[in-house]
Amino acid sequence: MTATGDVWVVAERVRGKLIAPVFELMTLGRTLLAHTGGRLHVAILGAGLQESARELLARGADCVCIADDPAIAEYEPESWLAVLENMTREAPPAAILVPHTNPGTDLAPRLAFRLGAAVATGCIDVAYDDNRLRATRTCYGGNAHEVVNFRTASVVATVRAGIFEPAASTSGREGETIATTVDFAALARRTTVVTRERNASDTIRLEDAHVVIAGGRGLAGPEGFALLEQLARELNGAVGASRVPCDIGWCPHSMQIGLTGKTVAPALYVAVGISGAGQHMAGCARARTIVAINTDPDAAIYKDAHLGIVADYRQVIPVLIEAIRRIRSAAAPSKP
Repeated sequence: MTATGDVWVVAERVRGKLIAPVFELMTLGRTLLAHTGGRLHVAILGAGLQESARELLARGADCVCIADDPAIAEYEPESWLAVLENMTREAPPAAILVPHTNPGTDLAPRLAFRLGAAVATGCIDVAYDDNRLRATRTCYGGNAHEVVNFRTASVVATVRAGIFEPAASTSGREGETIATTVDFAALARRTTVVTRERNASDTIRLEDAHVVIAGGRGLAGPEGFALLEQLARELNGAVGASRVPCDIGWCPHSMQIGLTGKTVAPALYVAVGISGAGQHMAGCARARTIVAINTDPDAAIYKDAHLGIVADYRQVIPVLIEAIRRIRSAAAPSKP
């Protein structure tokens, strides 16, 4: 198979909005194009995509390939796979970049198999070196990096969030838009989606939050997360967790941060009662500032933290909340 010099990005939306990692992948895609000399394509699937397509063009896409159909409004493996294979098979790109999310990690290996391409998941970098495309991933709980070389002309890679700067938007920028259709009724689906349930939530997504307050085993029970939620509300942030609280049922697995959970890169990460094992730190190491609160002065988290408080969180968090409220009250304009 001969690949083109193009790079594709697979876009993902949540609640009708493009997620931030898509724009980061567009930045990475532009970097790869400096070597290949091709065009940046973005594939977007769903329903009501025109506004998202305009935003992708404004942020640097040369071509936006749209599959706009209510049948694929939500991620469904077989349908999405058929659409993306149809989009890319005729002219296989050098690289297809996919966000390292639950849908992305499910889709990427399937698409690579269909296209006869190589696949690498959980990448922290994809780059050319001596005219060869190489992917870098963390291993051994984030304590080491592995570099993967490929023998195929085309590569599908999922890339973790928070590594590249999001592509900037340029007002008035234009590009090509291509609509594609697939006869979904003709697909020989092996699975059928009977119903979908989504937990209603007004909170900020962990991946999008500028402030993350995360709790670990040291909270000593599920009631500790209620206190973390109070602090997160004061800071307009989101609450996460290490693996242990999720496994023992103190909080849902959707809150898990780490090698087997979500990757976050907030401006502020407050780790409360978290020991700092490598598996967890792999999910938050790119935070700009890490603050650790732990009763154990020898906890590994202090090696990665920028600031540390050796104390019981039940004594520290209420004081922080009160201080934030006091500062906010003092800064608020007085009423006439």
